[in-house]
Amino acid sequence: ALEHFTLNFTITNLMFTRDLETPNSAKFHSTEKIMQHYIEPLLRRSSIGPQFSGCKVTGFRPGRRRDDTGVDAICSYKDGASLARFDREQVHQELSTMTKGGTRLGHYSLDQNSLYVNG
Repeated sequence: ALEHFTLNFTITNLMFTRDLETPNSAKFHSTEKIMQHYIEPLLRRSSIGPQFSGCKVTGFRPGRRRDDTGVDAICSYKDGASLARFDREQVHQELSTMTKGGTRLGHYSLDQNSLYVNG
């Protein structure tokens, strides 16, 4: 069985545009692919890595500042005996460490206080 968790963060150097709000726009699809390119390898290296099955961006939203874009995703993992339990705090800590304290995702800058796992 697949279990799901949410992943949210804010990019501070990606200007939000209205076409990011439209799930079938070219901009939404290309930005979603880029986010998956950066997020999925991190989760594969985390404690849920062997059970991790993928993430889907559910939306982009305007941030507080002009160059901020919020990212909302739902990620999945196989719930099985080999994963004692999903530890939200542990996964958050691992992602925070792998993103340089919650500040870098590839060439994107993150709002240091914006990373949430199931929060």
